[in-house]
Amino acid sequence: MSQHFNYRHLYYFWVVAKEGGMSRAALRLDMAVQTVSAQVRELERSLGVQLLRPEGRGVVLTEAGHRAMQQADVIFEAGEALPDLLRARDSASPVMRMSLGISDTLPKLVVRHLMQPVLATPGLRLLCHEQDFEDLLGNLAVHKLDLVLADRPAPPHAGLRVFNHAMGASALAWYGTAELAVRARKRYPEGLGDVPVLLPAHNAAVRPLIDRWFMQRGIAPKVAGEFEDSALLKTFASGGMGVFPAPVLVQQQLLAQYGVRHIGEMDAVVEHFYGISTERRVVHPLVKKMLH
Repeated sequence: MSQHFNYRHLYYFWVVAKEGGMSRAALRLDMAVQTVSAQVRELERSLGVQLLRPEGRGVVLTEAGHRAMQQADVIFEAGEALPDLLRARDSASPVMRMSLGISDTLPKLVVRHLMQPVLATPGLRLLCHEQDFEDLLGNLAVHKLDLVLADRPAPPHAGLRVFNHAMGASALAWYGTAELAVRARKRYPEGLGDVPVLLPAHNAAVRPLIDRWFMQRGIAPKVAGEFEDSALLKTFASGGMGVFPAPVLVQQQLLAQYGVRHIGEMDAVVEHFYGISTERRVVHPLVKKMLH
């Protein structure tokens, strides 16, 4: 490393990469855009590599930028965690920060199931961000997130360097209040055409599979509602608005939390769950524990 390497310049680069552009970074740093840009150029000059390249109205990381960002994350996230660490009552349990992006189409009970391996971690400080899938991938690419949980893998994209990790799958089944469950069970699955149905919105990865399942069985569902938020869907369903599909994986929690009944399983309909990271070989200890 050059003797002229400056950690302040590295910090400016880190903020620019986090914010996705010079202007937003300048606002966060309360500095002029030209000053921030000059500091980043000075870092690139001292390292002898290009770290950022323009794209649209912002900037994206180069290959060297990705490697530099991984090291900068370790350095400055450790620095941000220092006050919490020093204030912690139990010095044997340092604060463990993990920033998760959660796709708005992923069932919340499934999210909790996927996170179960780390929830008892001493000193855990969990930051959860729920957004549209594409927005999550963008924030992951600029290292604002440690991991994205989703119901689909990230598609190939020239501007995004991310990796998909399969985290499991579950068959789907139908659930509803006691009254609706009795009516739907009488002629299952055809009986689903006799009751109102609540479905995930069309942007959910499993929605086309559900629509195809109905079509193959000649059932015309009476759709009473479509929801992007799975928790909101279940809240309306628990009030009797309609029956709904959900992963069998979380059936016990579902029955206990929402007071609904199992109606029947959906043959050959499986929902898959993925963790998406910027690293093929994950370094973050909590993310690594969740994935493995």
